[in-house]
Amino acid sequence: MRNPLQLVLDLLSPAPAAEVPPTTRQSSGPTLTHPRANRETVLEGMRVSYLFQRVRRRSIGFVVGPDGLEVRAPKWVTLKEVELGLQERGEWVLRKWAEVQERQKNIRQIEWADGASLDYLGSAIHLRLSPEVGRSELHDGCKLKLALPLNAEATQIRDAVQAWLMREARELFESRLNFFAPQMGVQWRKLSLSNAGSRWGSARIDGAIRLNWRLIHLKLEAIDYVVVHELAHLREMNHSPAFWKVVAEILPDHVERRKALQKENLANWA
Repeated sequence: MRNPLQLVLDLLSPAPAAEVPPTTRQSSGPTLTHPRANRETVLEGMRVSYLFQRVRRRSIGFVVGPDGLEVRAPKWVTLKEVELGLQERGEWVLRKWAEVQERQKNIRQIEWADGASLDYLGSAIHLRLSPEVGRSELHDGCKLKLALPLNAEATQIRDAVQAWLMREARELFESRLNFFAPQMGVQWRKLSLSNAGSRWGSARIDGAIRLNWRLIHLKLEAIDYVVVHELAHLREMNHSPAFWKVVAEILPDHVERRKALQKENLANWA
């Protein structure tokens, strides 16, 4: 049984740097540092500063993305248990981080100018500065006409493209949620768009769904996988065999779709 006093101290703690065993506190070589890190540990000899959050879920979750490591845990899990979980998955965390870094090397830069190209639903579209149009619209399935002057600056072009993509993403995501939810016997209640660097989506038990708007760059098969994945969490708030059974009932090829999604390299929006 957990010590009640320890639980209270953990919950009220402002999350200082994690205590690590004296034998592993000193590390040398490369480090893994999340830009919003609030805790620290050492995994396999590497110092790791990570973002730790208390969330509504049934188990500890580990996510490794371009920003680094994020750890999410329910309120009843102690910080000691979080640290033990990290040590057990240390090799996995570092392997995932190496894979993320390798993918980042292949990310292409977008040139925010007339004639530039980017992916939309898995196919390339080209940007056209078109001051004569009333609002940004896709023409002929491959030309995105932007309601901008011919001398528009790169930041103006980027912001106009993002606004259009986010409108398209919300409309499409809502359509796919409404398509799959009745088949799965669940009801979603709110959709929010995110720009997370390491997550495609998330779901809350109250029916709130968050989807990364940058999914709109990918093929519909990938988008549907993420949509079904998050809707399945409304029945199983975990990644247990029962959860994957729910996903498989809708997408028998979910394993292949998941592997394909993991290989995706989105363009750099900086």
